[in-house]
Amino acid sequence: MLDEIAAKPNAWNHRHLLDVDDFSPEEFQLVFETADAMREILARPIKKVPALRGQTVVNLFYENSTRTRASFEIAAKNLSADVLNVTSTASSIAKGESLIDTLKTLEALGANIIVMRHNLSGAPHVAAKYSKANIINAGDGWHAHPTQALLDLYTIRKHKGNLNGLKATIIGDVRHSRVAHSN
Repeated sequence: MLDEIAAKPNAWNHRHLLDVDDFSPEEFQLVFETADAMREILARPIKKVPALRGQTVVNLFYENSTRTRASFEIAAKNLSADVLNVTSTASSIAKGESLIDTLKTLEALGANIIVMRHNLSGAPHVAAKYSKANIINAGDGWHAHPTQALLDLYTIRKHKGNLNGLKATIIGDVRHSRVAHSN
């Protein structure tokens, strides 16, 4: 099934995943089909596929995280990527290294994909502008958390069958919730 998804011409038109605001219905569908294929793979005794073999994924986290960071690390490993986890408190970031300098260092070390969580809204957009690597926004300030929104939509779709005509209510501090903004 992953081969069929990869063979779709012009199915994915994004270099980075910064938010879901500009996704087409076809792109949401592609993400859901890919997730369905990965669910099948994760049900197997051996949960690895070679989709990212030879690629280096760096999880660059300026904020503490358990679920998001661990999820990205496990996903990258299941896709056969080499994975490096960088936290701001255990790197030169703690000594004042700028975001752009950090990105340049990671690129020089071979980073192909940088999964980034940052406390400042818009930081992944800056990273996308200055980095040669593909940037995935794993949450930025109060702005967005597109991967969580995709997971939420996927879960709703799984339980409801589709998303057409559904209304959702988000309860809580939605003004300060990056997940609510993305949803």
